[in-house]
Amino acid sequence: MTVSELVKSLDLEILSMTDGTREIKGAYAGDLLSWVMGRASAGNVWATIMTNVNVVAVASLVDMSATVICENSEIGDDVIETAKQKGINLLRTRLPIYEFTAALSRLI
Repeated sequence: MTVSELVKSLDLEILSMTDGTREIKGAYAGDLLSWVMGRASAGNVWATIMTNVNVVAVASLVDMSATVICENSEIGDDVIETAKQKGINLLRTRLPIYEFTAALSRLI
C-alpha cells in the first residue's frame, strides 16, 4: 500500500505530501521521540500526537513513509513548512491512536 492509498482509505488530512507513492512497510505508534528513533523502521507509518518540529526530525532520521498526527492535534504552520522542506509526508486524523492503528493494521 502507498501513502496516497492510505490517505484515501482512511480519509486522512494532508498537511504535507511530498511523495504519495512511498510504500508502507509497517507501522509504529509512540510519542517518546527517543524511543521511536531507536525502535521504528524505515518505511513505517508513524502514529503520534506529538506536534513539535522534532517530529519532522525523527521522521526524517528514521525515513518514515509517513507520519500521522492523531486526535486532531494542533500543529503549527512552521512544523508543516519544515515537513515540506524536508520531504516528509505529514498527515492528520481525528481518530485516537488506538483506532487509527487498528484501522491501519487491517489495511497493511
